[in-house]
Order: sequence, then C-alpha cells, then structure tokens
Amino acid sequence: MRRIGVVVNPIAGMGGRVGLKGTDGKVVEARERGAEPRASERASAALAALHESTPDTEIVTYGGEMGERAARTAGFDPLVVGKPDSEETTASDTREAVRRFVDEGVELVLFVGGDGTAVDVAQTLKELDSAVPILGVPAGVKVYSAVFAVTPEAAGRVAADFDGTETREVNDIDEDAYREGEVRAELKGLAEVPVAEDLQSSKQLGGGSVEGVAAGFADDVEEGVTYVLGPGGTLGKIKAELGFEGSPLGVDVWRDGELLATDASEAEILENLAERNVVVVSPIGGQGFVFGRGNDQISPDVLRQSDVEVVASKRKLDGIGVLRVDTGDEDVDESLRGWRKVRVGRFERRMMKVV
Repeated sequence: MRRIGVVVNPIAGMGGRVGLKGTDGKVVEARERGAEPRASERASAALAALHESTPDTEIVTYGGEMGERAARTAGFDPLVVGKPDSEETTASDTREAVRRFVDEGVELVLFVGGDGTAVDVAQTLKELDSAVPILGVPAGVKVYSAVFAVTPEAAGRVAADFDGTETREVNDIDEDAYREGEVRAELKGLAEVPVAEDLQSSKQLGGGSVEGVAAGFADDVEEGVTYVLGPGGTLGKIKAELGFEGSPLGVDVWRDGELLATDASEAEILENLAERNVVVVSPIGGQGFVFGRGNDQISPDVLRQSDVEVVASKRKLDGIGVLRVDTGDEDVDESLRGWRKVRVGRFERRMMKVV
C-alpha cells in the first residue's frame, strides 16, 4: 500500500482564461476579470483515477482546498496534517505541506499547479535533503517543467503504478516578462519523477523557419471568417503576414483585415465571434499540446463555436509524434481527438494524430 502526499495550489491557472498568462501576484486582478478556480477540479480528476486504480492508497494532505476536499471527493479518507493560515493560500503553505508530508514518510508528492508550484515543491525537498519523487497534475498557465503528467487522469494512473524514478528538470519563467511577450525560462532545479510514458517533456523555446506556413495561411484567408490566432512563434509569423504585430504570447482575434482584439481574454474572444470562426494554433514545443498549455483563453466555449486549424514546422512535428489536447472539458477533448491535417508549408500538409 503506497502513501502519497497531495497538495493543491487552489489559485493555479486562474489567470489563463482571463488573459493574464499566470497568477503569480495577480490573484486579485484575475478575480476582478471573472476568473474561476480550476485546480480543485483537476485535483479531483487525478485522485479519482488514482482511487480507481488503487483505492487502498494512503493519502496524506493539507486541509480544505489544498487537498483534503479533492481527496474526499475522490473517495479517500485522508490523513490531514495541517491547514493554511488564511483563506488566501501562499507558496509558504505549499512548502509547509511538503515538509509535513516528508515527516509522515510519503513515497510520492503529487502536486496540483503549474511551474511555480513545482519549484516550491522541488526546492522544499532539496532543503530537506529528501529523495521523495514528485509528480505534477497540470493546472497552471505555465507548464514548462518536465515533472508533469500529460493530463490529470494520467497523473493518477502514474501515481498508482510507477515502479522507478528518473531525474527531470524543474523550470519556471518570469511572468512579468512573459506578459510583455518575452520568454525567460530558467532551470530552477532537478527532481526525481516517476518513469512513465504519460509525462511531458520540457518545452522547447525555439523553432524553425515557418515563412512558408505563414504565406500559405495568408493565401487561404476567407472573407467574413473570424480568426482566433493563438500564441507562439509560428503564429507570430502568420500575424505578421496578415499585417499586424499582435501579441506574441497571447491570443488575437482578426477578421477581414481588422484586428478585433489583441491579447484577448476568453470573454473578449467570445464577444468577437461571428457566424464562422477558425481557431489557429501551433503545438507547444516538444510537448505536442495544441490546447491546454499557455492558451487557456481559447476555452471549450470558444472551441464549440469554431473550426480548428493546426500549423507547425516540419521540424517541430518530427520531434513530437502526436498532438495532445487538455481543455478541461472531456467532450470537447474527445471531439478534437483523431487524425488531423496540419499545415507544414505553403501548400503541404501532414496527417497527425491528436490524443
């Protein structure tokens, strides 16, 4: 019977759909923009998968929204070793939870959050000189580290079944620079992580030439269609080809030569949708995600009203194998799965499987 420590960052990911690209220092603003928590829901999904696989797992967790509620929802009777000092949780609460988990002899720390949470967990274990492995349930806006499972459900299955661990990178980026359109990634540490196929790789921060992709896309633009253009270097080339700079790491809405919204939130995207809409995205680096990593503004509500076009360089696709989706809505994810044509040149397309 395995003993697992579970800690949830309740505010992780709140900034995504409202266009903040992160929640560090932005919780009040996120709430003012109408952001809703999503970490608890993802924690429950991961723990439900864990309970289905190994219901006798011992769960050690922190009080309330930091793990206890999700654990009980999933069917566990957890050992609660503490609770946050106030309703507004902080990184200090996460770090204290990890310390108590180590005192209780956990064999894995399963955390729910993004890169900031990963750093808190990994650095605390390093300070304690602990070799306890960690595994992330992706819930943040930034997920640049190689310590996350590809979905919450995958995290639960990996936590139940893993036999060995390997050393992987914990990265984080400067959110203020990210909001200004610049990616400054930094290696924050190393951590032991379960060996499993359902783990994501670190994001690649570079890309190849995509001029042909951009030119081909511009050639095929249709009158009257609203284009929702996601973040990233490939989309940046497309935006330039269409005649505007746009937001390098945000979502822009364009129709008939007019930029309708730049660095748009979910609400702003929805306001500008028309009779026909096309969401255009490119897979995120080496992970293969086209939805659910860095573009939460393109929500399930947006996708239900839109067609989807995926664009990428050949080189990027060569290093991916498959495309992945994680919108938080299983029905929408299922509608996106299967084989899809990806534009890889001015005229050329390649078939890629979405899983």
